Amino acid sequence: MHLEDLAEKAAEFRAEEAAIQREVRVCMAASCQSSGSLAVMDALKDACGDGNGTCHVKGVGCMGLCSAGPLVAVADKDCGLDASLLYRDVTPNDAPDIMGSVCGAPVERLRCPTDQPFFARQHKIVLENSGIIDPDSFKNYVAAGGYAGMVRALSEMTPADVLREVTTSGLRGRGGGGYPTGLKWSTVAKMPAGQKYVICNADEGDPGAFMDRAVLESDPHRVLEGMAIAAYAIGANKGYIYVRAEYPLAVERLQTALRKAKRAGFLGNKIADTQFNFEIEIRLGAGAFVCGEETALMASIEGLRGQPRPRPPYPAESGLWGCPTLINNVETFANIAPIVREGGDWFASIGTERSKGTKVFALAGKIHNTGLIEVPMGTKLRDIIEIIGGGIPDDKSFKAVQTGGPSGGCIPDRHLDIPVDYDSLKTLGTMMGSGGMIVMDETSCMVDVARYFMEFCMTESCGKCIPCRTGTWQMHSLLDRIAKSQGTQADLALLEELCEVVQATSLCGLGQTAPNPVLSTLRYFRDEYEEKLQLPTS
Repeated sequence: MHLEDLAEKAAEFRAEEAAIQREVRVCMAASCQSSGSLAVMDALKDACGDGNGTCHVKGVGCMGLCSAGPLVAVADKDCGLDASLLYRDVTPNDAPDIMGSVCGAPVERLRCPTDQPFFARQHKIVLENSGIIDPDSFKNYVAAGGYAGMVRALSEMTPADVLREVTTSGLRGRGGGGYPTGLKWSTVAKMPAGQKYVICNADEGDPGAFMDRAVLESDPHRVLEGMAIAAYAIGANKGYIYVRAEYPLAVERLQTALRKAKRAGFLGNKIADTQFNFEIEIRLGAGAFVCGEETALMASIEGLRGQPRPRPPYPAESGLWGCPTLINNVETFANIAPIVREGGDWFASIGTERSKGTKVFALAGKIHNTGLIEVPMGTKLRDIIEIIGGGIPDDKSFKAVQTGGPSGGCIPDRHLDIPVDYDSLKTLGTMMGSGGMIVMDETSCMVDVARYFMEFCMTESCGKCIPCRTGTWQMHSLLDRIAKSQGTQADLALLEELCEVVQATSLCGLGQTAPNPVLSTLRYFRDEYEEKLQLPTS
């Protein structure tokens, strides 16, 4: 299939959509389903009626403002509505009012303004289809430009051309470390011809993080397309998506997307009438946080216990079953198709000098607008929290924001004007991570925050190396003593010493970054630790 053929098919699917007079989109991501969107969708279908095919209620992916779900968007050509009419906190009882007032006065008690900063200040690349297309619909994805990047790569570009565009884009891995994607791909591509693998790391385990889950639930074909382009660029013919079993909806939609993509000839043998072959399998993780580390993840796929192994060799040289392996996370692969479609220079024009493109963040904690956002790299932290996030509820004041999950750190209010990019966050003793942001207000105790994350790391340690296995336990014990006002200055000094040892000697990223929440809270909130210490007796 050439680009012209795909464009004709996309135009045909768009014509089918254009025949629909009224379209009602219901958020069917996990967050909205937990609020009752399945019942809302059934009620809206009843209120919509048959409509001679001109009225259509469809389930879509995440609309972003998770705290306001179930969300419903309405588009009607007769009224000039383009789905900018958004309703929040919808119940099944609201369906008749919504369907009966589309061309009249909106249902003001439910209306959610789409010109508010939460929506207006975003720049969507990864999330451009989220909340718009039906994630189970192959036609919807193709009509939105889906698989055009892959077909262009296969029919008009060499693998070297694809590598060049990805390198030019300046895309860095969105899984946490920020390693240049083009460099990683080129390293695998240079390995001798033979069996190579592509792995999508969807083992999202950070507390408060739900970016990858939302992308898989909302736009699964986009990830498959990115993996196929990567496989073509490096010379692989087999791929795996390693996804948490705790994400049943994401798994279900991935399975549907895989089946439909293969049926349409976009996966399998001789893709798009070329000699390129690529198969993808889903592997379910059992919930071990350490399996987010690439070597532990590969061990799990191989059927072994999920434990990290020393590097080098790196997966690019010797990965899955000893073969060259490319591993990127969900968001990284979701950026690939638009980069190939629009060009690397287009992507590189967004963001900062060293952090290109956009970043998806999950806003959680003590903040008005809990949900999923995508903003250009370099956006100020203050803008994300106070403007897009709507600030702190209940008239409380901001205290800190945790970025990077257990591997990151806490940022106080005096650094809110820092641009959010890989290098700036690093100077503050934290990291981008996969994109979780947990906001804390004045009521949060930072010693308790550090103790919580240390307990998480201690519990999730695989136990293979002594610094992580025993060091995290000892640090948690010290934090517990201090939090209960039973600690001393000697305990605090020992805690800091342990942080340095565990950071320097642990085998993998879990142990190496486990001290970060402790170190960052000590750096910015040391007074809270000292307030809890026992005073020496005279």
